[in-house]
Amino acid sequence: METTFTINGGLTVRIKRSARARRMTLRVPRDGGTPVLTLPQRAAAADGIAFVHERADWLRAAMGRRPLPRMVAAGAVLPVEGRGLRIAPAPLRAVAVSGDSLLVPEARPVGPVIAAWLRGLAAARLRDACDRHAARLGRPWRALVLRDTRSRWGSCTHDGRLMFSWRLAMAPPDVLDYVAAHEVAHLAHMDHSSRFWATVETLLPDHASPRAWLRAEGASLMLWRFHD
Repeated sequence: METTFTINGGLTVRIKRSARARRMTLRVPRDGGTPVLTLPQRAAAADGIAFVHERADWLRAAMGRRPLPRMVAAGAVLPVEGRGLRIAPAPLRAVAVSGDSLLVPEARPVGPVIAAWLRGLAAARLRDACDRHAARLGRPWRALVLRDTRSRWGSCTHDGRLMFSWRLAMAPPDVLDYVAAHEVAHLAHMDHSSRFWATVETLLPDHASPRAWLRAEGASLMLWRFHD
């Protein structure tokens, strides 16, 4: 169960327990999410709350420096497969790309309609990429699930279930392909050992560039809001 608390000024902070944490840390997500206090398993929550209060000035300043969320609405330029497309209502029945425009059916809610369309686009691209990498690896995947996750772009379970963020449809194609290769590589190695990274290298020799893009620019994709 998630635990939160509020400090003076109305800022809400989420408490997260981690078996790997050796000390308390306070992080402000770049995607506009709630600040996170990470505690070692045996640390007292009261000590963590005091830790945050001691850093309240820093926390407020860091929150003030964050980029503001962006609403998906008519006129906005939304990244789709790494390319900026201007959203425009049009007399059609389904979302369509026309030149540099992303056409959305008139009289329908823009954000939810585009979110559903991006989810379908991500599903198609990720299935193709996972099929290709899994065939090369010789390890079939069992299921593919899409979610709007905040903490990770993808994951893989021991029974071959792959999970991805559908916001990868907004990233450049080589970035989506890298995340697919990364998770498929986990079908062979459920860790981030040297053997795992060697497998990623085999599946996608030029993965360094899209990996760097994701680290530098991935948070910008999380700033987009598809619902009020």
